[in-house]
Amino acid sequence: EFNHLRNHCLEPLATFLDYITYSYMIDNIILLITGTLHQRPINELIPKCHPLGSFEQMEAIHIAATPAELYNAVLVDTPLAPYFMDCISEQDLDELNIEIIRNTLYKAYLEDFYQFCKSLGGSTAESMCEALAFEADRRAFIITINSFGTELSKEDRAKLYPCCGKLHPDGLALLGRADDYDQVRNVAECYAEYKELFEGAGTNPGDKTLEDRFFEHEVKLMKNSFMMQFQFG
Repeated sequence: EFNHLRNHCLEPLATFLDYITYSYMIDNIILLITGTLHQRPINELIPKCHPLGSFEQMEAIHIAATPAELYNAVLVDTPLAPYFMDCISEQDLDELNIEIIRNTLYKAYLEDFYQFCKSLGGSTAESMCEALAFEADRRAFIITINSFGTELSKEDRAKLYPCCGKLHPDGLALLGRADDYDQVRNVAECYAEYKELFEGAGTNPGDKTLEDRFFEHEVKLMKNSFMMQFQFG
């Protein structure tokens, strides 16, 4: 149904719908690389991929051992190629590298999609830019929290933050210097909506996790987009 709609619509909706598929393409690529790393056969992994993110070169992913090979063999002819420029290296693909690739791709994708929606203006820009800004900030918070206790340096971590959210630039600079969860919470306290989300999260049995709170807020933004008519959001 999605492809039928995509094939029959005009610009700029056609490009907007293309952008929707890119996040699924990124997820599929990461799923296939991770599965291949764990010696899973490619024909077992393909059915687990999201249909909105499927593309012709997916089945060739298992031949790539480095990010450079992944780009040259698989991604060079896909819409994700421009996003991958910052990931190309000759390092072997391992767990940390794959996470860095995922977050670098998402950073480039979110910033690009944000600028596209902003250029459309009107209600589409209003609803979509708010949703994409929240997604950018959520990723910045989660990347920071997940990086504690790993080999990822603060400099490399800061390069993964999308720069199209409300945290940019001051909040991202503070997150870049954070050393523990409490310091991340202190950054959130400077932003009313994020302060509320952190205050409602806990780690005890029965408490909602921070991820749960972020998800609830995202659902609220999605519901709000239906309150405006004649826009793509």
